[in-house]
Amino acid sequence: MLVYNIAIATSNINLKNKYKMEICIDFDGTCVTNEFPKVGKNIGAGPVLKKLVEAGHKLILFTMRSDIEEVFSEDETIHKVAGNYLTDAVNWFKENDIELYGINANPKQKTWTLSPKAYGQLYIDDTALGCPLKLAYSDNQATMFIQYVDWVKVEEMLKTIGVLS
Repeated sequence: MLVYNIAIATSNINLKNKYKMEICIDFDGTCVTNEFPKVGKNIGAGPVLKKLVEAGHKLILFTMRSDIEEVFSEDETIHKVAGNYLTDAVNWFKENDIELYGINANPKQKTWTLSPKAYGQLYIDDTALGCPLKLAYSDNQATMFIQYVDWVKVEEMLKTIGVLS
């Protein structure tokens, strides 16, 4: 199987747009600034993600977000606050007219594995080693700086390895 991490774009990898990939995309810090539980601010992911879909690649939202109801454990050590966090992320893709192939799963991998990890040939994630990031001042006084994906550099990397032309 052919697997690439966007963080490792070398000159000897060139797909020349012949191979259509299933690409796993993180959300917070990758598509938008990381302001969980809110949906963060625009960081330029939309136009590049649209180009990927237009080029025939399939996007899989691969995020820690989930929709939860308010939950307290019996000893009150675990408290989850209710929210439609995953739905908010999916709606961001809809609002930006970006088609998703899968959400936290690759629809076709069930035919060959029971693994819960979404399979893709490429992963774009702000926490990936080598993923190009931008650093900005935060509006949140508890955090001085925030980091998020630099989509200008990601697009250059995608062109370098032949995923985009």
